[in-house]
Amino acid sequence: MRSCRNHPQMAAPTPLGDTCDIDLVRRATAGERDAFAEIYRRYHTVVYRFARMMSGSEVIAEDVTQETFTTLLRNLERYIPGRAELSTYLYGVARNITRSRLRRERRFVRLHINEETEPISTRDPSTVLEQSRQRRQLRRIIAELPSRYREVIILCALHGLSYAEVAMILGTPVGTVRSRLSRGRRAIADRLRELEEEPVVPAGVTRCVV
Repeated sequence: MRSCRNHPQMAAPTPLGDTCDIDLVRRATAGERDAFAEIYRRYHTVVYRFARMMSGSEVIAEDVTQETFTTLLRNLERYIPGRAELSTYLYGVARNITRSRLRRERRFVRLHINEETEPISTRDPSTVLEQSRQRRQLRRIIAELPSRYREVIILCALHGLSYAEVAMILGTPVGTVRSRLSRGRRAIADRLRELEEEPVVPAGVTRCVV
C-alpha cells in the first residue's frame, strides 16, 4: 500500500492534502468530488508535461490531460491499487491517449517547453544564452527520436521514474526499457556530435556558392 507523502507537483495544502492515493481513489469512487479534485490537483502537472513532451504541442497536451482524467473518472472502479501506483496508471493512460492522438493526426509538432519550467541558476548573460541554446537543441533532438526511444528518455531521464515503473507503463520487460534508454541516449549523443561538426554561419552571412 502506498503511504502518505508530499508530492512535488502539489500546490498549496488542502484538507485532503495528506490523504493517501488509495484512500483518495476509494473516496472518489464513493462519489466524493473533493477527493477526485485532489487527485487532479496532485497529478495533472506531470500528466500535462509528459503529454506535451511526447506530442510537442501544448494544445494536444491539454486535450490529453483532460481526457486522461476523464478516463480515470469513468474507470475508478477498475483501478486496482495493488497492481500499480496511481501515478503509474495515469502515465499509462496518458501515453495511450497521446499515441492515439498522434496516429490520428499523422503529424508531429516540434517540442515546446516553457523556459520557466527549466530555471537557470546563473547571472552570467553569456552562460544563460548558451544554456538556453543547448536546451533548445536538446529538445529538438528528443523530438526527432522514434517514439519508443522518446518515451523512455522522457519517463526515465527527465521524469525520474524507475526502470520497473516505466516497464509497467509501457507493458514491456525491464530489459527492454534499459535497451531503449541506452539506444535513445546513444542516438542523442551521436546527433550532438554531428551538430558540433556542422560549420556555423553567422547571422546575416550568406554561404558562398561555387
